[in-house]
Amino acid sequence: MSPTQHPARAAKPASPVSLQLLAVCLAALAMPLSFTGPAVALPALRDALGGSPVQLAWVTNAFMLSFGATLMACGALADAFGRKRVFLCGVGVVALSAVGLACAGGIVAFNLWRALQGVGAAAALAGGTSALAQAVQGPARTRAFSWVGTAFGVGLAFGPLLAGWLLGHGGWRAVALSVAGVALAAGAAGARFLRDSRDPGAAGVDWPGAVRFTAALALLTLGVLQAPESGWASLPVVAALAGAAAMATAFVRTERRVRHPMLDLSLFRYPRFVGVQLLAAAPAYAYVVLLVLLPVRFIGIEGLSAMAAGQLMLALSVAMLCVPLMAGWLARWWSAAALSSGGLAVCAVGLLWLSDCAPGSPAAVLAGPLLLIGVGIGLPWGLMDGLAVSVVPPERAGMATGLFNTVRVAGEGLALALVGAGFVALLSMQWPQVPPADAARAAQFLVAGDLPHAQALLPQLSQAELLQGYGRAFAALLRVLAGVTVFTAVAVFACLRVGGARGAALSTIEG
Repeated sequence: MSPTQHPARAAKPASPVSLQLLAVCLAALAMPLSFTGPAVALPALRDALGGSPVQLAWVTNAFMLSFGATLMACGALADAFGRKRVFLCGVGVVALSAVGLACAGGIVAFNLWRALQGVGAAAALAGGTSALAQAVQGPARTRAFSWVGTAFGVGLAFGPLLAGWLLGHGGWRAVALSVAGVALAAGAAGARFLRDSRDPGAAGVDWPGAVRFTAALALLTLGVLQAPESGWASLPVVAALAGAAAMATAFVRTERRVRHPMLDLSLFRYPRFVGVQLLAAAPAYAYVVLLVLLPVRFIGIEGLSAMAAGQLMLALSVAMLCVPLMAGWLARWWSAAALSSGGLAVCAVGLLWLSDCAPGSPAAVLAGPLLLIGVGIGLPWGLMDGLAVSVVPPERAGMATGLFNTVRVAGEGLALALVGAGFVALLSMQWPQVPPADAARAAQFLVAGDLPHAQALLPQLSQAELLQGYGRAFAALLRVLAGVTVFTAVAVFACLRVGGARGAALSTIEG
């Protein structure tokens, strides 16, 4: 009997790995649907539930914040109390919160349900991936996690298209409920096929560390989201950012002092481990932010239907259906360092190409750069999860997946907040003849896709002038994101090429 199995379950034969993988992939499919669906439905949500630009920004950020802030704690819970148990609780919360979203009567209630959904997604992801890491070892683990990455890709590719179709036939409530169906299917498969396991040496959850980490991430996100409206030098923003710094410092001190920390800070001494974390954060600003910015641009600014916007977004994400699996196959001949950094470089070229596409560009013009971005990000996407779980011993899989996915999801949430604030700042500078306060306020509505409100605030500008300014700011933003992506590609290549004690742990997935 494996030391990580419950004694009561020892006599039960394990389900085939393919069936266990099915349960995790279904859960992985539900998560991007939870992310992309509300992004496409944002204009409809604004019309139905109201809300300021900041409140509408929380539609996405509430989910991402709670998701990223609780992943490491959920990983520790999975190790201590059972990975299958945490997985089933997670998918149950995702399904319940989806029903709550459909019943929400206002934007505040909607955002609270979104935060709860993020917690459920964290539990499902941490429990499911750590259970899968126990079920498969060696090269088979890389292939299994490539399928998980592909499931994410299916959700990313077809999520906007599904959301557009559901908006046209059932409204925004149908978009919310679609996640419940997938989550319930994942729960049924997990209950039937997943094998429960735990780490017998787990010491439970590092609650002081979890609270400090969550507080730091929440305060940082709050400060960044509030800055465009209140100003970076305003008291609420300064207080939030200072509080985030204080909580982050307290978190580091706590993790160094406690006997069983939530995050083993000593791992950051190894360059390859650092490279994996950089790789986890890279899709946030190279790809994920586009999943929010582009639907808002297509629907709110350019006036496309939700279905037409979903079809355009398919060009961005369709490569996720095959490229992550292709990356696992290419890893037999190419190193993870070369594939990952090369993919990021391709993605940066796509971002630069997209920056030349002004609002109103035909779909045929947009398809090329969108497809190239998807292909580029698909290469590291297919390797990231396997790299993450190979960096620590199998019995610490919960901590490894929790940490990796925390960096990935928290990076996505912070990237959305920072990119949104940067976009507002770039837009505010497009019309020097307009009073700065009016330009900043109008920019917030434009970033939220509310063109009529922006026009009402700036009656001295024509719609053509607003669209030209929007296009210039969007292009500048894409160039900045391309530059950050290139820098990350270089850093990832340098870190993953370095050998060392932890390098051996990663060698199994580099073929």
